[in-house]
Amino acid sequence: MLGMAEFGSSQHCYVFKYSLEKAREPMEEAIPIVEMRNIKKNFGGVQALQGVDLVLHHNEVLGLVGDNAAGKSTLMKILSGAYIPDEGEIFIEGKKAHIANPWDARRQGIEMVYQDLALADNLDVAANVFMGREAVSAKLGPISIMDEHYMGQETQRLLDRLKIDISSVRLKVESLSGGQRQAVAIARATAFNNKVTIMDEPTAALSVAAIDKVLDLVRELKAQGSSIIIISHRLEDIYKVSDRMMVLRHGRKVCDTPVAGDIDDFRERVVAYIVGARDDFAEGVGK
Repeated sequence: MLGMAEFGSSQHCYVFKYSLEKAREPMEEAIPIVEMRNIKKNFGGVQALQGVDLVLHHNEVLGLVGDNAAGKSTLMKILSGAYIPDEGEIFIEGKKAHIANPWDARRQGIEMVYQDLALADNLDVAANVFMGREAVSAKLGPISIMDEHYMGQETQRLLDRLKIDISSVRLKVESLSGGQRQAVAIARATAFNNKVTIMDEPTAALSVAAIDKVLDLVRELKAQGSSIIIISHRLEDIYKVSDRMMVLRHGRKVCDTPVAGDIDDFRERVVAYIVGARDDFAEGVGK
């Protein structure tokens, strides 16, 4: 990952280097891109996470499901550096990682798209994509001059690669639809050669047409080799795009299984895990 200070004009060519240019060896593919082991997190007397394990493989979409306060967002905020776990370990491509803040996560290639999107409405699409990692064309003492042309050009290339339909990268974000705003947030997360993209409720409060476009974007990212974790209450969305689902309940993992069967069977199984009627990891609970 490149920090803000590293964006001199001579280094622009590294920003959007596509991660699949280098073919992975078969042995590397067998190593999970992310592995979280025995993650625990307490907030005062509340046990938000009670020893959760999570595995994400290369080029996989993992659906993370559970009721409110199940621990989904807390687990992902730990992976993205917003929270520090009380116990547990994180491995990125088989190597133990120390993630104490969001910049640590970014350096490991992990980006999270939060539910509020964290976009600047008064800035254009290109400025939002490069926010915090602006490309600089020249420096005059303490003053840096941003390379607007380069950022616009590279943002357009990114939108074209992800098949995102926005008429101009110079449009202010405040003028975009909900689906377009979500697409910009996802594009920003995937722009800098990241390894893992975490999406927190990416289809919440969107129209049906906008939901379909966001799901198409997830499919496109997977087709291009991305590894994705999606938190969602919309089970239909998880069913449509996920390879595997993991269900949390009261801070524990209760299910981890491939997405299979028809939609009605899938919904019935997930709801059973969410309400506690089923628990694949019940043995040893309370010991």
